[in-house]
Amino acid sequence: MADGQLFKPDKDFTKEADKVIPEAQDLARNNVQAALEKLASLEKSARQASDLASTSRCLVAIVTICKDSGDWPLLNEQVLLLSKKHGQLKQATTKMVQVVMGFIDEAPTTEKKLSIIETLRTVTEGKIFVEVERARVTRILSNMKKEQGDLNAAADILCELQVETFGSMARREKTEFILEQVALCIEKGDWTQAGILSRKISTRYFARKPKRTPEEIEKQKKEREEQEKKRSADDPPVEKEDDVTDLKLRYYEQQITLAKHDDKYLDICKHYRQVLDTESVEETPEQLHAVLQRVIYYIILAPHDNEQSDLLHRINTDTRNALVPEEQRLLKQFTIPELMRWPVIAETYGPHLCSTDVFSASADESDPKAHTRYQDLRKRVIEHNVRVVAKYYTRIRFPRLTQLLDLDEEETERYISELVTAKTVYAKIDRPNRVVVFAKARKPDEVLNEWSGSVKGLLGLLERIDHLITKEEMMARIQPGGKEVKAN
Repeated sequence: MADGQLFKPDKDFTKEADKVIPEAQDLARNNVQAALEKLASLEKSARQASDLASTSRCLVAIVTICKDSGDWPLLNEQVLLLSKKHGQLKQATTKMVQVVMGFIDEAPTTEKKLSIIETLRTVTEGKIFVEVERARVTRILSNMKKEQGDLNAAADILCELQVETFGSMARREKTEFILEQVALCIEKGDWTQAGILSRKISTRYFARKPKRTPEEIEKQKKEREEQEKKRSADDPPVEKEDDVTDLKLRYYEQQITLAKHDDKYLDICKHYRQVLDTESVEETPEQLHAVLQRVIYYIILAPHDNEQSDLLHRINTDTRNALVPEEQRLLKQFTIPELMRWPVIAETYGPHLCSTDVFSASADESDPKAHTRYQDLRKRVIEHNVRVVAKYYTRIRFPRLTQLLDLDEEETERYISELVTAKTVYAKIDRPNRVVVFAKARKPDEVLNEWSGSVKGLLGLLERIDHLITKEEMMARIQPGGKEVKAN
């Protein structure tokens, strides 16, 4: 019996329970202890006979009598006592714990609530069959600590749960637990732990599902009902087809907050693109407009590399960018190899960009990173200009380069050095001659291979031309009036 398997009862105590439980409830009005003893005797007989239904009814009746009497210490004592009974049925214990959880809100004082919670946590500790109940009780305790202002204790209590390993918990509830854990870590300022916890959630759970016909929906509903009928008590619950849009938006909001903390602009852009691929966002013009803006802002702010360049051009082809014409024009300038003068960019787009919460032309106490992002935008414009110059010039003098970049010599040298270090461009600075060389010096073998390839290509073209000339001559001979070829 102790292993929790369901056996056929040796004896059915339903009739005895129907008789004894009402009598005990009447007796409890005058003598609680006598009522408990009466129920304890029936509970023992039902437990030893493996009568799950009657045992569960007895346990529920005992804890209910304790609660109704207002004796909360007695309730805690009975819960501990009943859970430790020899051969106690697991399903009966689970039922008792679930009922007592409903008593938490009825406790008159915070101290009594905490005592019930601690009792339940003690009873459920290390028991897989009540792991979900333990998680829910722990969540209540964490919320109470948070309301009391003890954020560190709330985070520590909730983060000790490894809900991703709970087989009997529904996937939605697991996700909600982890999202709460991440939210507490963010509020606490533990960014590393928040990042670790957030990786426990699979983004495939938020994938947009294709629209289905009513027939398909009805078919899947019947299949779930069949699975639910065949499911045993220890099996995980059948996953329901529910809308996870709220969880998806919460998850990506947290991911954006984490990425903003580390200034990972490319990751922020990817997260906003996932938000953009949400039906509720697409159907709300205000949200759609705001998300499109931020997708463009953060892809522009991301440092240049192959992935950023590819994503930049893919975003540029999105027809929905027409809803944000200012951002669309700014994005297009980053996709064409032409110089952008920062003073002109700042004058043309600066006021519009600073009207959002993403950029700020001056230091802002409410969001210190807004000004940093504005400086990063200037940096990206300059880096774009350096790449353009490197594309069209092999050698350029410093005065001319500073004129093209609208920078002084010190800043020009610093930006070129950063791009060379990041391997975005190849450049060498000749300080004595005040010249920057963008052409990469080639080895003799490379030059010879290029010459050999060019000669081979030239010979190939000549052979092709000879073939075409021969073809034209043959076509001319067989035309009417052409010169006939004499037969031998």
